[in-house]
Amino acid sequence: MILRRSFITLLGGAAAAWPLAARAQQGNRVRRIGVLMPSGENARAVKTFVSEFPQALAGLGWTDGRNVRIDLRGGGLDINRIRALAQELVGLQPDIILANTAAATVALQRETRTIPIVFVNVGDPVANGIVPRLDRPGGNVTGFGALESTLGGKWLELLSEIAPDLKRAAIMFNPDLAASAYMPSFETAARSLKVVLTTAPVHDDVDIEAAIIALGREPGGGLLVMGDGFMFEHREPIISAAARSRVPAVYVNSEFARDGGLLSYGVDLVDPFRRAASYVDRILRGEKPGDLPVQLPTKFEMVVNLKTARRSALPYLHRFGCAPPR
Repeated sequence: MILRRSFITLLGGAAAAWPLAARAQQGNRVRRIGVLMPSGENARAVKTFVSEFPQALAGLGWTDGRNVRIDLRGGGLDINRIRALAQELVGLQPDIILANTAAATVALQRETRTIPIVFVNVGDPVANGIVPRLDRPGGNVTGFGALESTLGGKWLELLSEIAPDLKRAAIMFNPDLAASAYMPSFETAARSLKVVLTTAPVHDDVDIEAAIIALGREPGGGLLVMGDGFMFEHREPIISAAARSRVPAVYVNSEFARDGGLLSYGVDLVDPFRRAASYVDRILRGEKPGDLPVQLPTKFEMVVNLKTARRSALPYLHRFGCAPPR
């Protein structure tokens, strides 16, 4: 069953090289755009890029096969692989590079301080050391962040709505990757909701299983799963462990809900690909990336997996026109 609303959806490594443009027409100067996209072969980000980014570019006068060539590199989240692909892309000497995620952006910065870089879906560009400030980032890098610091409170509020008896909530994250920007809003919401807030730093599947089992031993526990690359790659064991221990969970990334998690709420990760086209256009026409302000998210999405929701029989189901199982 699929129900669509304005921002709520209810749901029942790419190849090493992926050229998206043929030769341009003779006489036109072909501008070369590199793209570094760390993601699995079937990741939604790759499909989004293929459809959204080139379409947005075409609307600005950069037509695939006529005056622009796009070279895509992607495949997995292994940092050594990302660095190798970044080096390969820079070696092509493109006019500009689009980078998806902080890991890709940092890897590219290691290779070049001159080729313009436009990033998308970077959690906190300042905290990650990518830019010194948002309004005038300077250097050769600008882009579109994925951080909205008040979301921490929203996630906890959603968790308390789907689990009204919530007494304890654990924030699961990889300590090597997670930023602390959300903690103030988490703590404010926890005080207001009278929920005991704990952290669950994890490094592997064993840590994940142990943390969720401990959380499910007593009633009133809930889970908040952050959106770093490690958590994304380990979403299957997280979703499975939460189901086995009957722990209600709210996720940052919509792929969790699409893959069987209960509910996600977060930044729409598709929108930055469309918006990035405008910055690529402006830089190709002569503007400096360091003069273009880093922009923050403007669109958010909620995804509820109805199959999981029915199975869990939580009391929030009526909000989405879905009755619990009989």
